[in-house]
Amino acid sequence: MRSFACMVSVLALAAALPAVAIAAEPAAPTQAATAAATLYTAAQFFETTSFSMANPDGLAFSEGRSHVLISSDKTGVFNAYALPIAGGDPVPLTASTTNATFAQSYFPDGRRVLVAADGGGDELTHIYVRETDGTLRDLTPGDKLKAGFVGFSDDGQTFWLTSNERDAEVFDLYAYDAATYERKLVFQNPGMDVAAVSGDGRLVALTKSHTSANSDVYLADLQAGGEPYLITPHTGDVAYEVSGFGPFNATLIYTSNQDGEFAQAYAYDIANKAHNRTTQADWDVMYVSFSPNGRYRVTAVNADASTELTIEDSQTRAPIRLTGLPQGDITGVRFDPGADLAAFTVVSDTSPTDVFVADLTTGQARRLTHALNPAIKESDLVEATIVRYPGEGGVMVPAVLYRPKGASAANPAPAVVLVHGGPGGQTRRGYSAMVQHLVNHGYAVLGANNRGSSGYGKTFFHMDDKKHGEADLRDIVAGGDWLRAQDWVADDQVAVMGGSYGGYITAAALAFHPDKFEAGIDIFGVTNWVRTLQSIPAWWGAQRVALFDEMGDPAVDAERHRAISPLFHADKIRRPLLVVQGANDPRVLQVESDELVEKVRANNVPVEYVVFPDEGHGFQRRANRITAQEAYLAFLNRYVRKAD
Repeated sequence: MRSFACMVSVLALAAALPAVAIAAEPAAPTQAATAAATLYTAAQFFETTSFSMANPDGLAFSEGRSHVLISSDKTGVFNAYALPIAGGDPVPLTASTTNATFAQSYFPDGRRVLVAADGGGDELTHIYVRETDGTLRDLTPGDKLKAGFVGFSDDGQTFWLTSNERDAEVFDLYAYDAATYERKLVFQNPGMDVAAVSGDGRLVALTKSHTSANSDVYLADLQAGGEPYLITPHTGDVAYEVSGFGPFNATLIYTSNQDGEFAQAYAYDIANKAHNRTTQADWDVMYVSFSPNGRYRVTAVNADASTELTIEDSQTRAPIRLTGLPQGDITGVRFDPGADLAAFTVVSDTSPTDVFVADLTTGQARRLTHALNPAIKESDLVEATIVRYPGEGGVMVPAVLYRPKGASAANPAPAVVLVHGGPGGQTRRGYSAMVQHLVNHGYAVLGANNRGSSGYGKTFFHMDDKKHGEADLRDIVAGGDWLRAQDWVADDQVAVMGGSYGGYITAAALAFHPDKFEAGIDIFGVTNWVRTLQSIPAWWGAQRVALFDEMGDPAVDAERHRAISPLFHADKIRRPLLVVQGANDPRVLQVESDELVEKVRANNVPVEYVVFPDEGHGFQRRANRITAQEAYLAFLNRYVRKAD
C-alpha cells in the first residue's frame, strides 16, 4: 500500500529532508563523545554525491554499451547523467536547477532518453523525452495529471506510460510509438494499479488492494478485449505483489505471503495457468527480476534491515560470484541487452551509494563513482548494529543502532530515537548523511522499527492496524527507555525525531507522553488525521481503500482520529519542538504544521518552524538539506545536550 513516507527507510531520508533556516551555530559537542573521530560539518556530509540507477523497467545501457544511465544530485539538484563505463565524470543529460529530474530509460537506439520530473515536489510527475540535441519534450502535457514509465516492448518499437489525465483516481495505459511519439490508449483502467506489461505488448499485470492485508493480481489480455481476470483466488488475508514478467513473457513473477509470515516469490505459467514457488527465504523476498535475454535471475531479500541480493544462472541456479567489491548491499542491478555486463550500486553504513559495473563472464567488478566527499575519512564514520528491545506484551522491537565513537559509561552520549515514515515503513541499514552527521557530533541514533513496520512478518506488520498512536507509539517511548538504560547514554538527554508518519509519532510522543523526551523534531508529520485522510490526493485511487482499512475511514472513525491527533492535544506539549514543512506537500498539507506550531507556541514552549516554498513531501535540494542538518544539530544541542 502507499504510505505518507517517501521512502521505506528513514535512514535514507537524508536525500529527502527539508531545509530549516536557523542562524545559530551548533554548540561544540562534548570532548569525550567525539574524541575518537574528526568532526565534519553538515556541508561536508551533504557534499557527498547521490547516485541512483535508471528505472528498473527501463534500458540502462547506451549505444555501444559505452555509458550507463543514472540520476545524480552532483549539481545540488537531481538530474539525469550518462556515466562512462570506461571511467570518468558523468555526462549531464539534463540541467534542471529547480525541479528534480530522474533518469528512466534509454531508447533502444541507445541515444535518446526518457526522464521524469514533477513541479517542486508536488508529485505530479511528467515524462519527457530528451532528444539527441539535448532538448526536452513533454510526452504527458497537461495540468494536474501524474504520469509514469512502465517499459519498452521487446522489439523496441513501443513504450508504455501511465497517466491519470482521464480520471484523476485511476491510471490508464498508453502505448507510444518510439519513433513518432504518437500514442494510443490501450487499457482503460477500471480502478487497479498497472504493475507491468509483457514485452510482446499482449498482457497487462494489475494489482488490486482490498485491505492493507489483502490484495490480488489480475491479468488483462489486450488481444482479447482487455478484460482483467483474477489469477490469485484465495480466502483470508493474503498479500500479492507483482515483480514482473519472466523470460520470453512465459511467466508472471509475483511475491506473496500466502504460505507463511514472509513473502516468497512465485511464477505463474501463463499458458498452463499453474503457480510454482521459486524461492525459499527466511525473510521477505523483495523482488525477482531477469536479464533481458533471460540468462540471469536476480533475487533480493530483506534480511533484518539489509538487502541480500544474488545473481544466478536462471537455468542452473548457480550463483555469479562478483569480485572487486567493497562490503555492502548490492542494489539496482541493470543488464546490457546481451547480458554480458551488469551495472549496479553498492551501499553500506559508512559508504554511500556508488555505481559499479561487472563483466558477468569473469565476475570482475569495477567502481565507476566515488560518492563520499573526499574530505571525509570513512574510518571516522560509524557502522550500525541491529538490536532488539522489549515493547509491551512481550513484543521485541527491532532497531538499527549507531553508537558514537568515544561514548562510554564515563562519557555518556546524548541520543535520538529516529522514527521511520509510513505507516508501515522500515528503518534499514545503509548510508545516511543525516544520521552520520549526528553520530559524528556525538549523538547516538536508534532507528526503531515499531510494531506495524514492514520486513518482520505479516503478524508484526498488522499489529497496529486501526491502533495507530497506541502501542506503536509506546514502542518508540520504550526505545527511549532502552537508550536511557545503556550506561553509555546520558539518561537525561534523549530526543525523538522523524519524518512523515515518523513526524506524527514525534508530535504524538510530546503530546501523549510529555515527559519522556527532552525535545522533538517533527519533519512534515501528520498532526490532524481527520483532515489528512480526507485530503488524500485523488491519484492514490484504489490504494485509499487499503489505507482506510489500516488507519480507519474518516467518515466512520473521525472520533478516534481526533483522539490520536497531536493537534487536538497540543496544550499538553511542554518540551521544545522543531517543525519543518514543504509548501507543496500533497500528502501532509502545510496547514497541518501551521496549526500545530501556533498551538504549541501558545503554551510558551520553544518552537522553531520553517516552511519551504519550493519543496514537497521529501526535499531534494542539497542546499536545503545542508541547512536542515545544521538546524537539526543546533536544535538538539540547544535543548537536549547538557553543558559539561
